[in-house]
Amino acid sequence: MDQIEPSADEQIATYIASAAKQPLLDAAFELWRWRYRLDSIEGRPTAEQVRINRTLTPEQIGAKYRHDRDHAHEGPMFGYLKRAHPQANDDAIRQAIITSVKFEGTAEACFKWDGDFWQCIVRAVAQAAAQYPGFLETTYRDARNNLAYYMK
Repeated sequence: MDQIEPSADEQIATYIASAAKQPLLDAAFELWRWRYRLDSIEGRPTAEQVRINRTLTPEQIGAKYRHDRDHAHEGPMFGYLKRAHPQANDDAIRQAIITSVKFEGTAEACFKWDGDFWQCIVRAVAQAAAQYPGFLETTYRDARNNLAYYMK
């Protein structure tokens, strides 16, 4: 029997429901971690955006990446987090997204591969956690796994 693929709305609702079970800050990080999957489900980037992105220089790609991170709280991430935590005020949602993005960026910046790979991951996330306390331990675990995936 063939399985029926869940609709885009159903897939997104699954991510939202998972994030809704967590405190606001941790939900923001969880949704931020899944941003590429969420974008893909919603058809981003479009074929035209992909075509344009392929023409960008490395410097332009870096600038676009920084812009997307700096303005994450103004994009789709805001709507996802608002759906997960409808009772939260808009400023708190924006701040949770900003903090999550900065936490991830700090962990990436702290990563120095100078020994055992996993220990370097653990150290980088611990250094970022010292600057961004307040996440659940499960979020720090997820941050370690996420960092390991991107730094491999």
